[in-house]
Amino acid sequence: MNQREKPSPDEIRRDRQDNPKIRAHDLAAKLGISEAELIAAHCGFGVVRVEPRVNDLLTGLEPVGEVMALTRNESAVHEKIGVYDKVVTGTHHAMALGDDIDLRIFPNVWAYGFAVEKRDGNDIRRSVQFFDATGEAVHKVYLRPASNLCAYQKLVAELESPNQEPIVSVKGSGADDDAEVRDLAATIEDLRDHWSQLTDVHQFFDMLKTLKLSRCQAIRMVGEDYAWLLDKDAVGTMFQHAAEDEMPIMCFVGNRGCIQIHSGPIKSVKPIGPWINVLDETFHLHLGTHHIREVWAVRKPTRGGHVTSIEAYGADGKMIIQFFGTRKEGESERNDWRFLAETLPRIPRPTAA
Repeated sequence: MNQREKPSPDEIRRDRQDNPKIRAHDLAAKLGISEAELIAAHCGFGVVRVEPRVNDLLTGLEPVGEVMALTRNESAVHEKIGVYDKVVTGTHHAMALGDDIDLRIFPNVWAYGFAVEKRDGNDIRRSVQFFDATGEAVHKVYLRPASNLCAYQKLVAELESPNQEPIVSVKGSGADDDAEVRDLAATIEDLRDHWSQLTDVHQFFDMLKTLKLSRCQAIRMVGEDYAWLLDKDAVGTMFQHAAEDEMPIMCFVGNRGCIQIHSGPIKSVKPIGPWINVLDETFHLHLGTHHIREVWAVRKPTRGGHVTSIEAYGADGKMIIQFFGTRKEGESERNDWRFLAETLPRIPRPTAA
């Protein structure tokens, strides 16, 4: 749908009233607009535009207390209940390093923000929601019954934008670091040489940039001693084993603007149709397995020995979700996690005739 065909703010609000139970993300898709445009249309009707000043947001959320943090992509929704603490601010990278809410944030991607009040029966559900330049959600924060409402209202007032127009101008989807790169810029020998010299998992992204490879291309190229293809049901199998064995895991879900991490055991795993749902007390995850094209086990060298991740990718070559065994920086990988990752059902690579 081009700009002239998009519904007006009045039309968007009517559609929202006519479809009160449809999630904002799904209604926006139905209307052919971005979620940011859907929310913006309600400015003055329970929505206030706020500036996406990430550092001020993070420090302002600390006194708000317990909240629910939500980070998603098209195929996975990651929700954590906790407090924003151990905040690290920065221009290009920011973090919240709390025991429950653990975030890696890229502030330059955050383009639009809104404080949203939505009536839910006799209650009002309050949140702040942030979007990138294409109108896709990067991060949302929902108040809980235990939240400090005064601290939240103070934060919203401090971030309130002078621009309260009910329209945002969004850009088309651009290049993404995880997207497929058509022309391979590195040989297998180059890749294996760089890969073998890794001493920290955080060096992996810089290696990809140096070699001009997408993540998915690199793991397909590098060879089975570093990456091997798993059965598509491997993620569900991993969840069941981790829950049964009370094995603490790390679960990463992200987008261009934010990565959200759960660390710890999981308990309640409930598959519903093609969706795997984790419904624990402070951690909810909704993963659409029908979006998964490939699942890989990936081994990366570190100073303390190699670590193993399980990674699921969509049809576009972008990573949907990633898992590790829980460990602290510098610690060796858990033996039970390594055994699980190495014994999940594999898909043999085709051999030359």
